[in-house]
Amino acid sequence: MDATRVTRALLTSWPLPSADDAQSKEDRGRVLVVGGSRQVPGAVTLAGEAALRAGAGKLMVVTGAEAAAHLGVALPEAAVVGVPLDEAGELRALEAAQVDLVRQAGVVLVGPGMATRASPVSAQVARAGVPVVADAGSLHAEALEPAAGRLVVTPHIPEMADLMGLRPKEVAGDCVGVATAAAERFRAIVVLKGPTTWIADPEGMLWKHVVDAPGLGTSGSGDVLAGVIAGFVARGATLAQAAVWGVAVHARAGLMAGRQIGRIGFLARELLPRIPRVLAQW
Repeated sequence: MDATRVTRALLTSWPLPSADDAQSKEDRGRVLVVGGSRQVPGAVTLAGEAALRAGAGKLMVVTGAEAAAHLGVALPEAAVVGVPLDEAGELRALEAAQVDLVRQAGVVLVGPGMATRASPVSAQVARAGVPVVADAGSLHAEALEPAAGRLVVTPHIPEMADLMGLRPKEVAGDCVGVATAAAERFRAIVVLKGPTTWIADPEGMLWKHVVDAPGLGTSGSGDVLAGVIAGFVARGATLAQAAVWGVAVHARAGLMAGRQIGRIGFLARELLPRIPRVLAQW
C-alpha cells in the first residue's frame, strides 16, 4: 500500500483550524484526560499540559484520589477530580457525575499512567459518545469497541501486539499491514509509533512519518504525543488531521530538544515548551 509521506508541504496544505478568531478558551475546546495510577501518577500531567501547549482552551483531569491534590498544584491550569483506586492501585469505575464530565468534553484522552487491562474506566469513556484518544493502559480491544468511528489509538509495537493478539516481531515485520488491519477493525485512526510512525485510517488512507530523534524514545514521550493529538482535536481538527499533525509536531519538538539539550537525555517534559515554538514556525 502506498503511504503519503508527512512533510512540511503536506502540513502546509492541510492547516490546523485557526485559533485567531477564538474569543475565549471555550472556543478552543475542552480536553479531559483520564488516567494515572498509584505507580504512575504523573503521566496525566504530561498529557494534559501537552494538550494545552497544542492550543486547547480548557483542561480537566480525572485521576487517582491519592494524587489529585498534588496534581492540581503541579498543573494549576487544570480542574482535577479524584477517583478512588482499587487494590492494584488503578482507577475504579467512574461515578455518574464523573461520567457526565466525560460526556461534556470535546475530546477525552484515556490511558496515560494506567496499566493495560480491561479497565472499567476505559469502557466507560468509550461508551460516552465523544471523540476518544486511547493511549497506554486503555489499549484493550474489548473496552475500546464502543468508541468505533470516533477513536484514535496510539500504540507502540508491543502495545499493538497485545491489542491485535500478535507477537511484537509479527507487528514489527508488517507495520503497514497491522496498522491498516487495526484501523479497519476498530474503525479508528491508528498511530503505530516508532522512528517510522505509520498512521492509518479506516477508509484506507495511510501516512508515513520518519524522524531521526532517538531522544524521543523516553519515558513520558508517548503521553506528550497523545496530549498533543487530543489538543488538536479539541481545536476542531479531524481525528486523522490531529494524528498526522500531532506526530509531526511531537517529532519536531524532539529534534529541537535534541539540538538544544542533546540527542539523548532530554526529558519528556522538556518537549512541552517547544510545542508552541514548533507551531509558530509552521
